[in-house]
Amino acid sequence: MPDHHHTLPVISIITIVYNNVRDIGYTLSSVAEQSYPHVEYIVIDGASTDGTLGVIQNYASHIDLLVSEKDGGIYDAMNKGLALATGDYVLFLNSGDTLFDANTLHTIVAQGNDADIIYGETKLVDEGRHIVGDRRHKAPAHFDWRSFRYGMNVCHQAIYVKRNIASPYDANYQLSADIDWVIRAAKKAKTTQFVDAVVAKYLVGGMSQKRHRQSLIERYAILKKHYGTLANLFNHLIIAGRLVSYRIKHGKTRE
Repeated sequence: MPDHHHTLPVISIITIVYNNVRDIGYTLSSVAEQSYPHVEYIVIDGASTDGTLGVIQNYASHIDLLVSEKDGGIYDAMNKGLALATGDYVLFLNSGDTLFDANTLHTIVAQGNDADIIYGETKLVDEGRHIVGDRRHKAPAHFDWRSFRYGMNVCHQAIYVKRNIASPYDANYQLSADIDWVIRAAKKAKTTQFVDAVVAKYLVGGMSQKRHRQSLIERYAILKKHYGTLANLFNHLIIAGRLVSYRIKHGKTRE
């Protein structure tokens, strides 16, 4: 278990996984190799049957809490992890995604200024773990609850939120509750800090991309709830214009 008797913050990293034997080892390894010592690692497995648990057991010495049982979906699993976390910050690093390098957590703490929300940039990787580029949305130099009105410009795997402002995910959303979660946390945050560094690698082709239409419908409803009907319509016109411009310049869009 993490040692809370020091001045540096404990970071609770939560990984959820279900039948992902191909990718889970990359995620576990990226946490295990961190040079920053004050980590609480929680793994929530949905009762995998494909060998995932065997890979997890190989990293048992780096895992503080392992839960393996059936759950009600992605956000139910994430809520289980959040309820178990005891650290100062929480980070959700799902199976297949990784911290950028062994010094990522050191960078977050050293440059994070003890802000309520600390965030950085993300690289996209393919199934072969090759970096394929940057996200279409660049992380802003300043972040608040209004920052997502034109799209999720900070990757969920690159956002560290103080646990005392992190409420449970709304499980009514199946694919986009992370957007709602971050906006609600940002409304409570008194300070945010951009770390001008790449802090995560995001595996492209997740569930929200496979069920893209449903994901977009959920996102629209979430942004409407937070920003209002008229403002959301106007903002989506801007989003559409930016997307068209990006495709003209770069071809196929990226998240």
